[in-house]
Amino acid sequence: MVEQFIRDWGYLAVAMGAFAEGEVVLLAAGFAAHQGLLGFGPVVAIAIVAAIAGDQTFYWIGRVWGSSVLARAPRVAAQFNRVAALLHRYAGGAIVLMRFLYGLRIAGPIVIGASKLPSRLFFVFNLLGAVLWAPTVAGLGWTFGEAIQRIEGSLQHVELALVGLLAMVLFVWWLAIRFATIRRRRRAGSRAKP
Repeated sequence: MVEQFIRDWGYLAVAMGAFAEGEVVLLAAGFAAHQGLLGFGPVVAIAIVAAIAGDQTFYWIGRVWGSSVLARAPRVAAQFNRVAALLHRYAGGAIVLMRFLYGLRIAGPIVIGASKLPSRLFFVFNLLGAVLWAPTVAGLGWTFGEAIQRIEGSLQHVELALVGLLAMVLFVWWLAIRFATIRRRRRAGSRAKP
């Protein structure tokens, strides 16, 4: 049943996950590819295309409606000038690095779009970032699957428990990063108040 679900919806889940914050989905897809439920090449290709499409969408949201979006996010707006200056100085590196920083996959392109960074420059480095990100993250999931297979041996009957453990570890990791991001934002917000 789980295998059939992954076969039926796996690539769509990869596309939807990679469009936004897709690390956990892509790790799971890499693991599923190792198990033979998905193809590794299609997982990477779909993740690249969806990640580029997602960031381009958020870039254009920032480009067109950036001022109103920033008006609704005062903490982001307070940092806008500093971020814009960094982007214009180190645009390529910042765009590629943003792809690997959890929590910036949606906000980052919006701020970049609002900064009026040229769309061609954003597209080129967004493409490069996606081409580096997708095989790296999916490869980590594949590697985890390889490690499980080596350990598994005679423990094939606990495979579902190991997949559940992976899901729990990834969820706890995601929560820890999420709480750390929220804590940093609160500290930054309290420092910015007079």
